[in-house]
Amino acid sequence: MFDTMRPTGITVNRQTREMVLQWNDGHESIYTFSLLRYACPCAECQGGHEKMRLEPNEKVFTLPDIDSAATRIENVEAVGTYAITIAWEDSHHYGIYSWEYLRKLCSCKDCRPESNDV
Repeated sequence: MFDTMRPTGITVNRQTREMVLQWNDGHESIYTFSLLRYACPCAECQGGHEKMRLEPNEKVFTLPDIDSAATRIENVEAVGTYAITIAWEDSHHYGIYSWEYLRKLCSCKDCRPESNDV
């Protein structure tokens, strides 16, 4: 499933502090800037190479939305045809967010039904 999944559009809205991905299967994922930063997949944010994972840590879905230089997107760039990297206003720019990782990071009721039962 994930090997053929690709976004057909990416929108970064600095006013609402959300990034929206339209997927080639018709799904739409909305990510807060805070969620994206909390889930940064780089070795520095994950606590070393040995702690890096192919899917987001569940705790990132429970952390508060904050507005700081660390959670303000400065720029988004493609990494080949499989991912994006995000440059943050605090100069952090190391995470490579693969399409698979981003889809697993989607917090909508369809992608994470167990989190919506609370």
